[in-house]
Amino acid sequence: MSGHNKWSTIKQKKGKNDAARAKVFTKIGRELLVAVKEGGSADPNVNSKLRDVIAKAKAANVPNDNIERIIKKAAGDGDSNNYESITYEGYGPNGIAVIVEALTDNRNRTAGEVRHYFDKFGGNMGTQGCVTFMFEKKGVLVIEREELEKDEDTVMEEALEAGAADFEADEDIFTIYTDPSDFSGVRDDLTEKGYEFASAEIEMVPNTYTKLESDESKEQMQKMLDMFEDNDDIQNVWHNWED
Repeated sequence: MSGHNKWSTIKQKKGKNDAARAKVFTKIGRELLVAVKEGGSADPNVNSKLRDVIAKAKAANVPNDNIERIIKKAAGDGDSNNYESITYEGYGPNGIAVIVEALTDNRNRTAGEVRHYFDKFGGNMGTQGCVTFMFEKKGVLVIEREELEKDEDTVMEEALEAGAADFEADEDIFTIYTDPSDFSGVRDDLTEKGYEFASAEIEMVPNTYTKLESDESKEQMQKMLDMFEDNDDIQNVWHNWED
């Protein structure tokens, strides 16, 4: 999930208990299956979508054995489920813009659950396109400062040389932004230079952020996000809440 609290979200995900991590692994596993089937190849050198999902999986600490097993399963058509990619849009408490990306084998079930989560926590599901104009699709690479021996100027220089569009330095992390079409090339170039990523994926990045003033609204928003994250069909949730 993305927002102005990007780093705290990543730390929360990495620090979760085994059951929660298993759920993350399951969701990424579903993405790997779909990437193989849609890309028509189990070879990441040929299938760029699969290569991107593998990078996301590694950043999320999914074991290599798991990744390889899922890819082999998909290549052998061992999973007969036909997952459909669907995006829902809506508003959280006080008009927070929310985009929900799902992979589902039952469109009606998932739509009903997503609508229920919006309604239950003070929001509402909107029509397609109602909030996407507030976001821009970008490749986002996050690097932990403490994992690097290189200084900020070096990281920025090497990121821009690799083709990055923008670079941000915060207290704990460096964030590298790319055009979606350049994402794989920039990531691969930096990987060859020895960089490891705390997060590596194409995201919907908000153009502006919105604060929630009341504790009640903040609590409702967090509960909504938790419900989305706990749903197996929901892969990603992007929002413009500035926590």
